[in-house]
Amino acid sequence: MGESRENFLYCRCKVFGFPGFDIIEQPIKFIEMKFSNFLLPILEFGMLTLPSCLDDDDSYVSRMPTALVTVCPNADGSFIMQLDNNTQLEPANMKKSPFGDKEVRALVNYSDEVVGSGIRRVHVNWLDSIRTKLPVESLADRNDEVYGNDPVEIIRDWVTVAEDGYITLRIRTRWGTSGTNHYINLLTGTNPDDPYEFELRHDANDDVWGEWGDGLIAFNLNKLPRPNGDDVKIKLKWKSFDGDKTAEFDLKMRPVHQDIDAASIRFSRSIE
Repeated sequence: MGESRENFLYCRCKVFGFPGFDIIEQPIKFIEMKFSNFLLPILEFGMLTLPSCLDDDDSYVSRMPTALVTVCPNADGSFIMQLDNNTQLEPANMKKSPFGDKEVRALVNYSDEVVGSGIRRVHVNWLDSIRTKLPVESLADRNDEVYGNDPVEIIRDWVTVAEDGYITLRIRTRWGTSGTNHYINLLTGTNPDDPYEFELRHDANDDVWGEWGDGLIAFNLNKLPRPNGDDVKIKLKWKSFDGDKTAEFDLKMRPVHQDIDAASIRFSRSIE
């Protein structure tokens, strides 16, 4: 298989008190996921835990993510976290990014220290990177061979979001017990007339039986053309367990003056 088939880091664990979620276009009942912690299996580098300002009574709160952010490194090694299209978080207790000069999407647990206009100074309790990738080119009639064509569900919840030039997806599929790597790719060029149409591909690597499990993955779309400003609408197609599905997302791109070098995006290693 080609190098574009980066391993997708997946997670299977018990979720602490999460309510039921909907698969996009299909209501479902809550499926208990087998994680020991909501975050650890979906992140590449292991959870960076820092001295917390939370009391023991808040242990439930402390292990849940506060937000989904983009970790943006600065030239001096420091970093900010882009919370949404308008708000940045400045870590008060971290001088350097744990991911070096790489920009990644991440889950974070933090508490506010100083709230200002546009920038909020926060205490980071823990920070975990999400698998972050670039789209890959469609290979037309070779897509099934190279990228797979196995079903996958997209879960409608707060971490399935298009913002800051990224689309982040919570997906669900079946996993066996052999530790087989699954592969997720976002294909561009599937519609030559529409650069904003993408296809999500899943290669289960023949691991198609087993329990339901979820994972997170993010794709950087900041290199898309923007003829009408920073706001674009993207169309996403994928093969679900109930057939082909389509969803549209309103995506606000990173302002051009804040644009990033695509080569700086960190690709994850596999979990064996």
